[in-house]
Amino acid sequence: MMRLSRDVTGPCLAPRGSVIAVGAFDGLHRGHQALLTQVHERAQALDCRPIVVSFEPLPRAYFSTEPVPRLSSVREKLRGFAAAGMEHTLLLRFNQALTAMSAEDFVRRVLVERLAAREVWVGGDFRFGHKRGGDVPMLERMGAQLGFAACPMPPVQLDGARVSASRVRALLAAGEFSGAEPLLGRPFVIEGKVEYGNQLGRTLGYPTANIHLQQRVSPVQGIFAVRVGLGEGECSWPGVASLGVRPTVNQVDEPLLEVHLFDFDGDLYGQRMAVEFVAKLRDEQKFDGLKTLKAQMHIDSRMARELLGMNPRLVEA
Repeated sequence: MMRLSRDVTGPCLAPRGSVIAVGAFDGLHRGHQALLTQVHERAQALDCRPIVVSFEPLPRAYFSTEPVPRLSSVREKLRGFAAAGMEHTLLLRFNQALTAMSAEDFVRRVLVERLAAREVWVGGDFRFGHKRGGDVPMLERMGAQLGFAACPMPPVQLDGARVSASRVRALLAAGEFSGAEPLLGRPFVIEGKVEYGNQLGRTLGYPTANIHLQQRVSPVQGIFAVRVGLGEGECSWPGVASLGVRPTVNQVDEPLLEVHLFDFDGDLYGQRMAVEFVAKLRDEQKFDGLKTLKAQMHIDSRMARELLGMNPRLVEA
């Protein structure tokens, strides 16, 4: 089982030494996966611990004045680290104290004293420390002095361009889920616990399972054809979903994911649900009343059924 620590200070987490991956790792795309695989293999070769150092909140979100979309929740990211064979995650609190730490102090206090680094693997454009004062050449110089190897990971290329979280986010925002999937190495999924809503969808003939994203900002908004996984099951149940602020009725301040599962009869409250986004149907829009909204929901449902390979069911508007 992977262990989790949050603090810069404390006892050494790897007395026999460690091979370390450092990064934000939003989305755990194929570039991240390649780096973690390398770290796991090198740790086995050196008979020491594979460890990942990451940050929450994400550094780019900490410094941004605008909400910043992210590809994965903290829970999803940690599960991905464990699946990649990481024995320990040092998930540092990205706060004022950490941003004030110099790059030299980060190397000495975190990589050497806390983790007993033998190898440190990062992306080639990795920057760290106060005002981003540290980079790969600096890491290499300090490694030579302090007894570890700094190892920049070559970028993973796909279709002639580097795989990156920003590239994935741009594809998802455009509704290009089939284009994003090869970069992620899997379909794009949002997970969460089903919570009680106002049950308006039920009165319109479309009961929904509601997932609140809390403070997470999604890279996608609109109406979608989806497949749903319940509990630990695969995403196989077809449905249609809305992710947005519900401008027609009971507008909410934070985006809400509402999922209608086709031909489903059961109680989902309190269950964890994974929602795989298959295709975007349209943007969210405000209608002039419930009758118009319901007519559009019929259209959305039919389109989603067709896209998911189901027999579209004729319904009365």
